[in-house]
Amino acid sequence: MAVIRPQPGPQEAFLSSPADVVIYGGAAGGGKSYALLMEAVRHTGNPKFGAVIFRKNSKQITSEGGLWDTSLEIYGGIAHPRKGPPARWIFPSGAKVSFEHIENDQALQKWQGTQIAMIGFDELTHFSRKQFFYMLSRNRSTCGVRPYIRGTCNPDPDSFVADLIAWWIDPDTGYPVPKRSGVIRYMGRLQDTILWGDTIEEVVQQADGEIAPEDVKSFTFIASKLTDNKILMETNPGYLANLKALATVERERLLEGNWKIRPAAGLYFKRSRVNILPELPNDVVRWVRAWDLAATEDKRGARPEDGPAYTAGVLMGKRRCGRYIVADVINQRLNSADVRNTVKNTAAADKARYRNVRIRMNQDPGQAGKEQAEQYIKLLAGYSVNIERESGSKETRAEPFSAQWLGLPGSACGNVDVLEAAWNDAYFSQLESFPESKFKDMVDASGTAFNELEHGAAAIAPPPSASAATRANPWSI
Repeated sequence: MAVIRPQPGPQEAFLSSPADVVIYGGAAGGGKSYALLMEAVRHTGNPKFGAVIFRKNSKQITSEGGLWDTSLEIYGGIAHPRKGPPARWIFPSGAKVSFEHIENDQALQKWQGTQIAMIGFDELTHFSRKQFFYMLSRNRSTCGVRPYIRGTCNPDPDSFVADLIAWWIDPDTGYPVPKRSGVIRYMGRLQDTILWGDTIEEVVQQADGEIAPEDVKSFTFIASKLTDNKILMETNPGYLANLKALATVERERLLEGNWKIRPAAGLYFKRSRVNILPELPNDVVRWVRAWDLAATEDKRGARPEDGPAYTAGVLMGKRRCGRYIVADVINQRLNSADVRNTVKNTAAADKARYRNVRIRMNQDPGQAGKEQAEQYIKLLAGYSVNIERESGSKETRAEPFSAQWLGLPGSACGNVDVLEAAWNDAYFSQLESFPESKFKDMVDASGTAFNELEHGAAAIAPPPSASAATRANPWSI
């Protein structure tokens, strides 16, 4: 039987820390989830021991490559699985390791009266402050194991975790302070205020006796990065390149472990990183026209910053060489009737010039969005159309396109070409000011077009050299 042990470095430090609460990670690829699952095995010889590892939602537990799949590598053969719900492993002694989720604060009610010896949070930044501290109150046990909490995370400067681990992070750079990683401090909670000290006595003294010594928790943060995970680096060497190819904000967080960086103008798009082409290349193999719709007409005399939203339509293609081309951008303030006419007329013009163009729109939530989607499906009968609900923030949706726009650090330019046209300056200006600008319509449409090109059933444009039969049936390519 293979021996499973932690890797030297941060993972070993995480599994050997005596602190009541240990937060581990702060970057992608450090072996965080694997370490959390190993920690849960520690006391499974105790028949009364129970551990619960939480994710934000149940899909994150059972999805491909998620917690359950990873647990099979560690627990398979030494415990009995029950995929649930809840997903659970039962060890020969009777000890249990369960996988649960806390979707929102209301879900905490089901944990009233529970006693859990070991609580694990996989991606702690996905949980709220209330969820963490409520479950801390459930961290108790009579099984003989001192209750403790373990959490993993990636950087999120807006999460409550950033405040918890502030002492371990350089306030100027946002990177973890190496000499503080794993250093134990002590915290006590007085009403909604957290008191910190280097000793239990220091915390009690700050609270003027309102916190008992037994209520003070030892706490530490252990930083890790991909380079600490030698096994992953050897088995999947391309993962480092994947992280380097992320947009600036996500690359700083997931590769470098930066807890301070936030989206700011110029971090997502720079006009200096694209090639301006005087004419359209002839090697485009897929086209998508994505729309960001608005139904408010222009107001004469309104200042640009106070006016209504724009309707934006971005035509983007994927080239045979792997690059992307932004070939046309429409950005206008229109009333709802004019928006529909513009979308339909543009579809006809695109089909006449580029033959096969996939049309992509985002559906707003609620009944109104559903009705609007149905109207556009009817309006665009005869065209290839995909309408999907939006998910994630504008920044999240823009990140994949931003990564291609900026390219790898140190490269001369990114992976995007832009056709020279009158709309270039307005387009570049909005992208460079994202996400701080009021209007983000062209950014939204660009991100949607790129995501549809890569993940949707985009129409395939026949190359100029294709036979007449192939041009008539481009899906045969």
